[in-house]
Amino acid sequence: MTFTPSLFIVVLASAAFATAQDDPAADASQSAATPIVTSTTARILGKIPDGTPPPAPPSRRFVIPDRDVLETKTHRQGGRTVTVRRIKPLPIPPPAIPAFVPDPGKVAEFQRRIAGYRETYRGTELLFLGATVFRSKDAPPRSLVRCWPQNGGGSFTFWSSADFALIAGGINSFFDESGGSHAIFMSWGNADIDRKTGFLIAAPVIPAFPQGAADFRLEGAHPDADDLAAIQCLHNLYNENLPDLKIAYRGREDARIAREAYLKAHPPKPRDITMNYWRTEEPAPKGGGK
Repeated sequence: MTFTPSLFIVVLASAAFATAQDDPAADASQSAATPIVTSTTARILGKIPDGTPPPAPPSRRFVIPDRDVLETKTHRQGGRTVTVRRIKPLPIPPPAIPAFVPDPGKVAEFQRRIAGYRETYRGTELLFLGATVFRSKDAPPRSLVRCWPQNGGGSFTFWSSADFALIAGGINSFFDESGGSHAIFMSWGNADIDRKTGFLIAAPVIPAFPQGAADFRLEGAHPDADDLAAIQCLHNLYNENLPDLKIAYRGREDARIAREAYLKAHPPKPRDITMNYWRTEEPAPKGGGK
């Protein structure tokens, strides 16, 4: 059995499995239970992560002149040198002075507008998901998913013909058809059915899904209509963005493999650390410490 754990994969494995679809190179599948309605206003928020690293932050060095170093102590720890230096107090800028005094009437109007916005804004609902994607050489992947809605109404489980490996890391947040926003927190893992049947643990009974768009089928208790609508919207977005999700997934996997190979060839070495501190009973003078 091949298993790739994530945040709550142990809970997932023992509690419930769910949603999956075709292999990243295959087409999605649709269930006859619930027809897929093409989304018109729903959309994925932000760019689908494809493994491209973010730009490096600007490098900044904190330089203390030797003349301002009053005391130096060094220690060896974990294969690196830790240097602790007592330095002259640095000038601390005074608190910023407001550039202007806002008009009380405008402030009150702004606060009224904010209060009205809070009454109508639905906020972002969190979807906590745990998914196991079952894979086999003779069948498309199928996902068993358990969902813990934010409202605390209890969890529910469903099978899906969507490959939740593409959703994990691919869809982090989205708008539904009614304009509500959702953020996904997911733990997931892969399970090889072909290898799993050789052990005492029996392979799961996976429902049949017809070819076509990815769909899902509930297992056990039915959730609230709003929670069910969010899962349906997630599948709609999956179907609409499947080519991009596959490309992004391959990009993330390539980046992960390349990173692991680089770290294996270039193991990180402990870096030396320098810590500076000063003692003062009063704020440092404006022109600098003494």
